[in-house]
Amino acid sequence: MAAFGTVFMPEMAMARFSDGAWSSAEIVSSNSISLHPGAHVLHYASTCFEGLKAFRHEDGSIHLFRMDRNVARMQQSSQLLSLPAFDAPMLEQMIIDIVRRFAADVPAPPGSMYIRPTHIGTEAAIGKAAAPTASSLLYVLLSPVGDYFAGGAKPLRLLLEENGARCAAHMGMVKSGGNYASALQPILKARASVQADQVLFCPGGDVQETGAANFLLIDGNEIITKALDTSFLHGVTRDSILTLARDLGMTVSERELSVDELLERAAKPGAEAALSGTAAVLTPVGTLIRGNTEHQVGSGEAGPVTMKLRQALNAIQWGKAEDKHGWLRKV
Repeated sequence: MAAFGTVFMPEMAMARFSDGAWSSAEIVSSNSISLHPGAHVLHYASTCFEGLKAFRHEDGSIHLFRMDRNVARMQQSSQLLSLPAFDAPMLEQMIIDIVRRFAADVPAPPGSMYIRPTHIGTEAAIGKAAAPTASSLLYVLLSPVGDYFAGGAKPLRLLLEENGARCAAHMGMVKSGGNYASALQPILKARASVQADQVLFCPGGDVQETGAANFLLIDGNEIITKALDTSFLHGVTRDSILTLARDLGMTVSERELSVDELLERAAKPGAEAALSGTAAVLTPVGTLIRGNTEHQVGSGEAGPVTMKLRQALNAIQWGKAEDKHGWLRKV
C-alpha cells in the first residue's frame, strides 16, 4: 500500500451551505475544489474534520465503525468554530452514499477504508476576523488504507513537554487543523533533538495528549488516562478501548495524571503505555523522555495488555467478535 492517507477514491460526497440553507448532497470529483483566495477558511481557519473507518467482513459486507460518534463530534466542532450547523442524518447519509459507491474498493483486513468528513468556511470576506463565515462546504473523502503496522508495532519514543500545550485550552476538544499545525514545530524539534517519535504535551506537569493521539497508561489491571475536559480531544478510539477494558474486568481511572506519577508507575516491570487513535488503534509506547533523561516504560516493548485490547477492538471491527455495544453499522 502507498503511504497512509495518500490514495483517494476519484469521487466524494459534497454539500454546500449558502443563503441560510444546505444544498442537496451530491457525488462529485474529488480531484479538486474551487475556493476564492479570500475564503474564510484560508485566513481565519474555520475548518474541522473527522476520521473514521469502514471495514470489510468475511461475508463481503461493509460496516462503518461508530459513525454516530464521529458525526456528533463534528457537529460539536462546527458549533465551537461557529461554522454553519448541519443535521446528523445529512452527514451520515453522505458517508453511507459515498462508501456504498466504492464498496468494492474497501480493503479486506487488516486494511480498511479511511473516511475523512471535512467542513470549511468558504465566504470570501477577509474583514471577518471576528465574525463567522456565511457559507461553507461539507465533503467526505475516502482513502483505502493498509495495516498501519505493516512493519511491526514498534514502540514509540515520547518527549514530555511540560512548558507548552498542544493548543489553546478551550479548543482541545475541537478536531481542527490549527490544533495539529500548532503541534508540528514541537514534534519536529523533538525528533531532531532526542529522536522522539511524538511529543506528549503535559502543560504544568498535567499529562494530556500527543500531537495526534490520546495517551493511556496501563499499570497492572488499571488503565489511567486524563478525564475529559475541553483541553484535549475526546477520542472515539479512546472511548472504545476504555469500554473494552471495562468489559475485560479492568479498572478504568479517568483522572488527573502528573508527570511525576507517570514516570513512577512507568518504571514498574509490567507497566505499559499506548497512544490511541483511528489510524493505529493502539500504538505501544516504550520510552518517555524528560529533559535529557530517558525512562523505559516497563519492558520497553509492546505489552500484552496493549496488544490484547488492540486485538479485541480489531476483532469487533472485522466482524470476528460479537458487537455487544452496537458500534457497527452495515452499509
